Amino acid sequence: MPKKDLILLALDASPAQQLIQRALHAVSYETALAEDRDKLDNLLQESVPALILMGERFSNASGTRISRGILERLPTIPILIYAEGDSILLAKEVLQEGLSGYIYPPLRNDDIVGAVERSIQRARRLGDWLRREVKKTTASLEKRAAISESELKRYERIFANIQDGVIIFDEKGEIQLLNQVMETAFGLDGEYRGKPVLDIIDHPDLHALIERAKMVPMKYHEINFDDGRIFNAQLTPIEGIGSVITMQDISYLKQLERMKNEFVHTVSHDLRSPLTSVLGYTELVERIGPLSEQQVEFLKRIRSSVENITSLVNDLLDLSRLEAGFDTRRENVNVEKVLASAVDTIEGQCKLSKLEVSMEVGKKLPVLRGNPVRIRQLFDNLLSNAVKYSPSGGKIEISLQAEDDQIIFRISDEGPGIPATEQIRIFDKFYRASNIPDKVGGSGLGLAIVKSIVESHQGRIWVESTPNQGSTFFVVLPAYRPEVPA
Repeated sequence: MPKKDLILLALDASPAQQLIQRALHAVSYETALAEDRDKLDNLLQESVPALILMGERFSNASGTRISRGILERLPTIPILIYAEGDSILLAKEVLQEGLSGYIYPPLRNDDIVGAVERSIQRARRLGDWLRREVKKTTASLEKRAAISESELKRYERIFANIQDGVIIFDEKGEIQLLNQVMETAFGLDGEYRGKPVLDIIDHPDLHALIERAKMVPMKYHEINFDDGRIFNAQLTPIEGIGSVITMQDISYLKQLERMKNEFVHTVSHDLRSPLTSVLGYTELVERIGPLSEQQVEFLKRIRSSVENITSLVNDLLDLSRLEAGFDTRRENVNVEKVLASAVDTIEGQCKLSKLEVSMEVGKKLPVLRGNPVRIRQLFDNLLSNAVKYSPSGGKIEISLQAEDDQIIFRISDEGPGIPATEQIRIFDKFYRASNIPDKVGGSGLGLAIVKSIVESHQGRIWVESTPNQGSTFFVVLPAYRPEVPA
């Protein structure tokens, strides 16, 4: 009998996408294609797929991160990752996120169908086990269902004093229980038991949550109030009872996020002026008259400290602009020339450290559509890291190639490397690997800036590293192909 399971494909347009669709249709699977994140969210609201096949990169974002968010809402749905190639880092991410597995080219129809069927069968076995456990627990609870009147009142007091808002309504939508937090949140006063929830609570966000939940078993939703309060709400159906909505006040989290961004931006701006003044006065001191060797040394240390702080402030401002989406400048960029200029800048440092630098550049590199200043900053940060962490007499290998409408930049060093457990976090703000020598300075913002620049240009970046053997950073950026008029 043909299968009627729905497979949701969260894949960017590609020949692989078409191959996967054909393979699944050939064995009677139904498929639904999500072209972007909005379409994916809509499909998950409208249906419950048997499996999701997610691209490693989907709609300019990490497929594993998107999958993590889906599993938080729908933990029993199996998710397969489609990757361009095999890698240890991807395998670790798939395991850590609890995904079903991953597939990569070259693919045959049997490979695709086999991976999908194994994942669905594993999810069904897990579901069967969960249902058996729930049945056992339910049977046990039924045996202990005789609760005394005093215990019932005790539970009612607990329910009334729960910090989260809770409302329970039956299958007809009529309110059964409502606690004090929910009454306060919606400004309710009176008797509500047995009355329709949609009539008692006239709030568009709550109505939208209930309506959408009719198509999806559980739905997360934000409920906004005119006074600025924001609640995170979840609706969960309860068999034989109806549904329960729980709400948590997340206004303070939203406020903290705004305050953090405003603080970083404001402090960064406010620090620049006094820092510039300090540098100016250090130059004036030297013009007043001759200084002793100790005074000259003190001024040198002051300038060094101010320059370090200024660099940190500039990094914070750059990261703030990138995360806020202000990096909108786009023009045709000759990547080869930008890289050559960046390599010339580190030439002096390489000679001092006796570093051997080799660079391989492909022929006829395509043009990149981007911000030349940010692309130069990307190269500067990766090159300076390679120089900073390389031992004296070490080698740095640089490669710039074009492949399948993509520009691929690679830089390898012979530094201390990055422990495998820390490679996922290396692009986080203020994060530095635990094996970096104390004498090597840094703020932990360089790679975070690089990652933001790469993502703002719809690219990808990752690292492959072995402790005590060095690291290799890969950057893949889409080449610019102007449309040819018909």
